[in-house]
Amino acid sequence: MEKLLLIGIDTRSMLNSALKLDYTVYSTSYFSTSDTPSIKNQKIILNESYGESCGVFEEEFNPQTILDISREFIDEVDYIIPISGISPNDFSKKDQKKILGNVDVNKIENKYNFYKEIKNKFLTPKTFRLSDIDEAYEIQKACPNNKFILKPVQGSGGYNVNLLDNDKCIEFNEDEFIMQEFVSGINVSSSILSTGTNAKTIISSRLLTENDFEKNNSFRYIGNIVPLTKESIMSDVENIDEILEEMKITSESLAKKFRLLGSNGVDYILNENGLYVIEINPRIQGTFECVEQSLGINMLEAHINACRGKIIEVPEPKFYSYKKIVYSPNRNKYEKINLDNIYDLPHIGSITEKSEPLLTIIDKNKDFKKLYEKVELSSKIVEKEVKRCQLDNK
Repeated sequence: MEKLLLIGIDTRSMLNSALKLDYTVYSTSYFSTSDTPSIKNQKIILNESYGESCGVFEEEFNPQTILDISREFIDEVDYIIPISGISPNDFSKKDQKKILGNVDVNKIENKYNFYKEIKNKFLTPKTFRLSDIDEAYEIQKACPNNKFILKPVQGSGGYNVNLLDNDKCIEFNEDEFIMQEFVSGINVSSSILSTGTNAKTIISSRLLTENDFEKNNSFRYIGNIVPLTKESIMSDVENIDEILEEMKITSESLAKKFRLLGSNGVDYILNENGLYVIEINPRIQGTFECVEQSLGINMLEAHINACRGKIIEVPEPKFYSYKKIVYSPNRNKYEKINLDNIYDLPHIGSITEKSEPLLTIIDKNKDFKKLYEKVELSSKIVEKEVKRCQLDNK
């Protein structure tokens, strides 16, 4: 039986799908959620235990650590699927040959390189590579009618993305940050399967950030809803069919341009000026479980088939599916919460720091309104329970 390694920040959802396929499955992850399947060949960095803090992810996560502890697995397996948090560029040339998915991603993961590749053909925010923070303020002064954001050259999930503000102290590293025109609007995304020469959009989604709920200019990813419809876009948009068609054409064009392999995502911002291409996620996306719930397919199997040149027949969506990540509103010790739609669960008694990811709510329903109401009710129940288990006022 062929051996398959899943490697990344959190492998739970992909593990569930992989275990339904004909592989000997290996897994290395950062997070150790209590609902992650336990398998023979498994390594986890974060060892959650009763009364111990899980720490701050951004301070403690290092892709190289995952690669180092995976060395034995990498040498042993036939195939590797990197998940969010691990780039194909992190692997040696020899090990890249085992990757099922994109390998040459420098023109995609590097946001400034990506901008240069698409700026003359696709609508996209103006982007600048900066030599120092003073240059950012000079550009802002020359464009008084525009807002700008600073973001990492490489990164995902909306971490470390901030509005440029003269009154705010910003730590700047010229090797890591770019300045980009701030485009306000609705966050949407296409999920596509690609063979390198052919591509097919399988579903589109409404992406959600903290700003959708808190109106706090936070761009951190908080979830998504599939499929994208006039209801699920949650805004007064009349020409949804035209928008979906434009997303389909643009996403498939980008997939062919960059010769993408497997499951990939293209993120957009929609406003009165049109669809702005923001970035490509050249790997399995956060919509993974929602797509599986909505379409009734095994997304990992679809990804592998596309990498081998075959794109599945895509069924019509059967359900709406809504995923919402709950970030802890305080420092708390986790106790069991009796809900049937929560995942990525901490171990009982482990401590989650304030603003760190606590758990994920995922549910489905044919009726969008009922689904939205249930997920939001679950979110309120979780936050109430977390506040009850608050440890201090930090």
